[in-house]
Amino acid sequence: MTPLTPLSTSAAPAQQADLKTAATGFEAIFLRQMLAAARATDFGDDLFGSGQGEDTFAEMRDAQFADIAAAQGSLGLASMIEAQLARHSQEP
Repeated sequence: MTPLTPLSTSAAPAQQADLKTAATGFEAIFLRQMLAAARATDFGDDLFGSGQGEDTFAEMRDAQFADIAAAQGSLGLASMIEAQLARHSQEP
């Protein structure tokens, strides 16, 4: 596996910040989709049933968890995406 190289110092700090924001946002969206897919599985009848309020709360909880995990870099996807975007956005 080839190690990722850090962002070049020639890139503007504003561009680096934009790349980091975009990569972190993408990771959060990806995590939300993963959690939604995991919750969509059906293991049979619920013991107490599930109402609309409970479903809404679960979606909000998953979104918050995804945002926190992405901001902390828990999966490391954002840093890899950021490095890849930086590599392609550098001027030749």
